[in-house]
Amino acid sequence: MSPLRTALLVLLVAYSGASDAAQVLLPRPPMGYNDWSVTFCALNETLFTKTAEAMISLGLQKAGYNRLNLDDCWPLGERAANGSLQWDPEKFPHGLPWLAKYMNDRGFSLGIYSDAGNKTCGGYPGSFGYEEIDAATFSSWGIDYLKLDGCNMPDTSETTYQKVYGHWHEVLNKLPQPLIFSESAPAYFAEADNLSDWYSVMDWVPQYGQLARHSRDTLVWNSTLYWPDITGWDSIMFNYGQEVRLARYQRPGYYNDPDFLNVDHANYTIHEKRSHFALWSSLSAPLIISAYIPALTPEEVGYLTNLDLIAVDQDPLGLQATLVSQDGTWDVLTKDLAGGDRLITVLNRGNWSASHTVPFSRIGISSSHTVPYRLKDLWSGQFSHVSNEITATDVPPHGTAVFRLSSLNTPIEIIPTGMIFNTYSLNCLTSSAKGSTSWAPCDAGDAQVWQTPEDGTVRSLLDTSKCLTDSGAHAPVYISSCDRHNPQQVWKYSVTGNLRSSLSGLCLTEGIYNATTSTKCGWETNAQVIALPGGIKLW
Repeated sequence: MSPLRTALLVLLVAYSGASDAAQVLLPRPPMGYNDWSVTFCALNETLFTKTAEAMISLGLQKAGYNRLNLDDCWPLGERAANGSLQWDPEKFPHGLPWLAKYMNDRGFSLGIYSDAGNKTCGGYPGSFGYEEIDAATFSSWGIDYLKLDGCNMPDTSETTYQKVYGHWHEVLNKLPQPLIFSESAPAYFAEADNLSDWYSVMDWVPQYGQLARHSRDTLVWNSTLYWPDITGWDSIMFNYGQEVRLARYQRPGYYNDPDFLNVDHANYTIHEKRSHFALWSSLSAPLIISAYIPALTPEEVGYLTNLDLIAVDQDPLGLQATLVSQDGTWDVLTKDLAGGDRLITVLNRGNWSASHTVPFSRIGISSSHTVPYRLKDLWSGQFSHVSNEITATDVPPHGTAVFRLSSLNTPIEIIPTGMIFNTYSLNCLTSSAKGSTSWAPCDAGDAQVWQTPEDGTVRSLLDTSKCLTDSGAHAPVYISSCDRHNPQQVWKYSVTGNLRSSLSGLCLTEGIYNATTSTKCGWETNAQVIALPGGIKLW
């Protein structure tokens, strides 16, 4: 990674409003266990002690899974006379302070669940109006992590959620030791006809906490009550599909959360389970297992403790992989890794085994660099040498190949390369040989793969000598020969997802009939929120 790109990452942390405390609290995505997907309200003390013992004996703790989190239904139905929450003594006969110490003595941390509203999603007392006393209570019990759900709020406006979650941020940061703050607020605004509120919530959650649930629960036994005919694979693909829209928000200290690894769900094939883990690792997402861990199979433990993939998830840069291309069968993702390496992830959405080749130009490596690179298959651990392309061979149906590319001499110099897509319509920005541009369904052609170099230009792989050019309000955005002195060809991208012309200040817009225009920037409107390769860059 070049010094300039490293500096841009540092600037992003400052831009996003992240505090120094956030960096200290969660420099890497959390790894551990949560009971919800397998037990729901049937959690108890024995479940957690047995799970901790199993995590040690199976090697999960050694691999990095070092926390256990209680979910909903742990308290009594009424608060104590002094207003504090009370654990259910039948479920937790020794009490939660005892359980926290039990975990700490064995090298684990204990997390807890509450709700920002009047009641939890399961109907237990919520924390609205009790924020200070609940935070102090959790801290006094030895808890270091709070998952805050968003059911039963006073009202469902984005403004209210921001006020309540912002208050929690202030309360938690005043504790002698601030708690890690997992926010569920974005999930309550996803999938709307107008995504402006979802984007707005995503703007502020990185300022308040260290991770945020952005969409639905991964599939649990009763999901079909509200989501008919759903399969486990559909659930994984849905949450993955939401996550790839949000790469611009992620950086060290804040992580987008696509929900649990529900490893033992009976609906998954082994290839789908491995893909679930590989994709979440590529995204540097939280790796929170929600399964009955004492009964995990050796095969499941094997992939969950793959140290090469865990290293990708825990990479110090904290970047989320972004889409290079997508055609309905193959998804290709890539990202920078610490030390100058490059990740390449190849997902086979198809229903049969097949192979797929990714040219170096697709992952941002210049064709002029013909020296061999070392490629490691992160499933097999095998090394090979490549010079101009990477082939994922015999990827099983719903399987995922993952590679780590290293230079034998110097760090790999990358031009961010991949899809530019509207995060509402999911249409891809598309160039043509005649110089026109449009928005079209993604097909993985060169016309839909773009370079975004540090000079602020945007270039299609169809012809990298030509640049995206602004021609003024409501006029078509076109492709013309690159001229480094032409301000019409310099674009600025921000965490709001707007790609703004440096000349006119107008925003790239998906117009009617899929036309590409520059129009006045609105407030995170459906037509103007764009995902770029490489996530966020501050030009």
